Amino acid sequence: MHFRPLHDRVVVRRIDADEKTAGGIIIPDTAKEKPMEGEVVAVGPGARDESGKLVPLDVKAGDRILFGKWSGTEVKLDGVEYLIMKESDIMGVLDGKAPLRRAA
Repeated sequence: MHFRPLHDRVVVRRIDADEKTAGGIIIPDTAKEKPMEGEVVAVGPGARDESGKLVPLDVKAGDRILFGKWSGTEVKLDGVEYLIMKESDIMGVLDGKAPLRRAA
């Protein structure tokens, strides 16, 4: 099945968190929190502004993103779980080249 999101919606696949702590302790499935990091699978064409002009999204398929713990709607397509959320639910795009910047 092919799914195409509409407007400013984004389809995201969660990226699983590590199953071990830094000390080597294995975390059972029942104690794990859902990861807040994911990979963008598909994006809609964008939202329209007040004048009706199409405003494209800032994210694209393949981007690694951070999103809120309760963001999006969980759906299952062809046996795979995805999240569908608005672009405004995305906190930022992770760049694998640069370290995280902290506020001063």
